[in-house]
Amino acid sequence: MQEFTDFLAKQPPFSALSNQDLEKISAQVDVEYFTRGAVIVSTGSEPLDHIYIVRTGSVEVLDKGNVIDLLSTGDAFGHISVLTGLPPQYSVRAAEDSLCYRIPDPRKLVDEPSVLKFGHFGTLITRHRLTASALMSDSQSNVTRYMRNILWVNADESIRTTAKKMTDFEQSFALVESRDGVGLVTDRDYRSKVGRGEISIDSPVGSMMSYPLITVSHTSTLASAFLQMVERGVHHLVVVDEFGKPLGVVRAMDLSSVQLRNPLLIRAAIESSQNMNELSTASLLLKPSLVELHENAIPSLHIAGIMSAIVGAILTRILTLSSSVNEPVPHSWLILGSMARGEPLPASDVDTAIVWADQIGNNDPSEKIWSNAKHILELMEKCGLERCSNGANADNGLFSRSRAAWIEVSSGWLTDPTRAGALLLSSIAADNQPITQPILGRTIMENIRETTRSHEYLADSLRFALAKKPPIGFVRDFVVDQTGENRGGLNLKEGGLAPIASLARWLAIAQGDVRGGTIERIKRAAEAGLLQGEESEILTSSFTDIHQLVFDEEIASIKEGTAVTTWISPESLDSLTRRHLRETFRAISSIQNTLNSDWANRLP
Repeated sequence: MQEFTDFLAKQPPFSALSNQDLEKISAQVDVEYFTRGAVIVSTGSEPLDHIYIVRTGSVEVLDKGNVIDLLSTGDAFGHISVLTGLPPQYSVRAAEDSLCYRIPDPRKLVDEPSVLKFGHFGTLITRHRLTASALMSDSQSNVTRYMRNILWVNADESIRTTAKKMTDFEQSFALVESRDGVGLVTDRDYRSKVGRGEISIDSPVGSMMSYPLITVSHTSTLASAFLQMVERGVHHLVVVDEFGKPLGVVRAMDLSSVQLRNPLLIRAAIESSQNMNELSTASLLLKPSLVELHENAIPSLHIAGIMSAIVGAILTRILTLSSSVNEPVPHSWLILGSMARGEPLPASDVDTAIVWADQIGNNDPSEKIWSNAKHILELMEKCGLERCSNGANADNGLFSRSRAAWIEVSSGWLTDPTRAGALLLSSIAADNQPITQPILGRTIMENIRETTRSHEYLADSLRFALAKKPPIGFVRDFVVDQTGENRGGLNLKEGGLAPIASLARWLAIAQGDVRGGTIERIKRAAEAGLLQGEESEILTSSFTDIHQLVFDEEIASIKEGTAVTTWISPESLDSLTRRHLRETFRAISSIQNTLNSDWANRLP
C-alpha cells in the first residue's frame, strides 16, 4: 500500500491531500492490467463510479474512433463521468500493455473532499454537455417556462376597475390595449402614481401605462431576460413571439426561485441613492453578487453582462449626483474596453472617454471638462471601481475631445495608419458604449461606420490584432509561446481572450459595425463571409470557455481574499484541461494564420 501512497502523493489532485487521506484512498486501490488494444472505457456506457490513473504504459482517448489524445504515467481518466454523473463521452483503450490504478469516487473516501479539485474539467469540457443534459442552472431554461398569463384591459377602463381585475386575476400587471398600441401597468405604478396622489383612481388606465413595451423574445433564456431587466432597470418583461405578439409576462419576483434577484436590488439601490455615501454603500454589494451568481452556475459571460450594466448604472448615478452631466457643455460619457463589450472579468478596471458638443467661437471647455472628469473618476474609485491603469480615462485628452475633434482624429486613424498611435487608439476607441447623451456619444461608432477604411489601414490593423497570439501549448509545467520560449505561468487573459477579442474587433471594423461584444461580432463576421466553415464556432466556444476559466479563477481569489490575477500555473490544471487548452490555442492560431493570408479575398 505504501507504493500506492507514494505514487498518488505526486499526482494532482491527490498531491494536496493529507497523509491520512492518502492512506484511505490507497487502501481502496485496485490494480488492473490491460493488454494492447483492450477497451477500458466505452462511449455512452453507464456513468462511472471509479476513476483510473495510468501507472505504466499508455492509453488512447478516442472520439468516434479517432485518437484525440495519448495518456501516460500519472494521467487520470474517467473522472469527468464520476464527477458529473454523465455517461463517458470518449472511449479509452490501451495503446500498449498498461497497468492502471482503479479508484472509487475519491470524494467519498477522504475527510477533506474539498481539497480534491480536478482542475477546471467542468468549465472547459462538460459545460456544454451539462447544458444539454439539463443539469445546468435554471438560468438556461427558456423564458417561456416562467412567464405568466396575460390580463388584457382596455385603455379607457378606469384605474380602479383595472386594479380589481388584477386582484381577481391574481396578477401584479395588466397589458393595456390602446389606439397607440399595447402598454403595461404594474402594481409599482399604483404605488408610485396613485398612492402618491399623482393620478386619480378613476382616471383611464391608459393615462398611467408604460409605452412602448419592453419585450423579450420567446426564444430567449431566463438569464438573457434577467440581464435585460438589469440593463433596463425594469421588473416586468413582455414575452413576444417572432411576430411581436405578446405571449406572456415574466416578472422579477419570479426569478427568486433561481436566486437571481440580487443584482436587480443592487441596481435599484444605486438608482435611489441620494448621496455618495449611499451610492458607495450600494456599490459594495456588486462583487458579493457576482460571487453569488457564480455559485449558482450562471455562465460567466451572462454575469459579465450584468456586471457591465451595474457599473454603467453606478457611473451614471455618480454623474447625476455630482450635477455634472451637462456642465460646462453637453457631453457624453462613454465606457470603453471589455466593460463596453459586456464581457469584463470580476477584477476588470473601468476605461472611460468623453465626447462633448462642438462650441461656437473661441470658448474652449476642455480644461473644465477634464477637471470635472478627474473628480468623477475619484468618486468612481470610492465606489470600488478602478480607473484604467494604462491611462484610457476621461481626464486624459487622448480620450476626451469635442465631437469634431473625435471625427477628425478617428477619420485620420482609419485612413492613415502611419499616424502615431493610430492602430492602438483606434482599437481602443472601437470598443465604446455611451452611458449619457447617447446620440452625442455615438459619434465614434457612427464615424467608423461611415468612414472608408483604406486597404492599408485594414492590413496594418490586422497585423496589429494578430500580434496578440496564443501560446503553442505546454511542456511539462511550462508554457511554450510562439517564439518557443518557455514560461512558468499562463496568462489566459492575454494569451487566450485577447487574441480572439482583437480579431473580432478587427472583423467589426472591417465591416464598419463595431456594435456589441466579441461573440456578437464573430457572428456578424460569419454571416458576412469574413469567417468561413467552423471558424466562428471555434472562436465562439474558445472565447466562452476561456472566459469562464479566467472568471472562475478570479472569483476564487475574491472568495479567498487573495490577490486577483489572470495568471494560472499549468501544474494546477488537470491533464484533460491542459489538452483541451492546447487544442484550443492551436485552433485559434490556425484561424489567425488563415485570415492573415486570405482576408482580402473575403471582404465584400
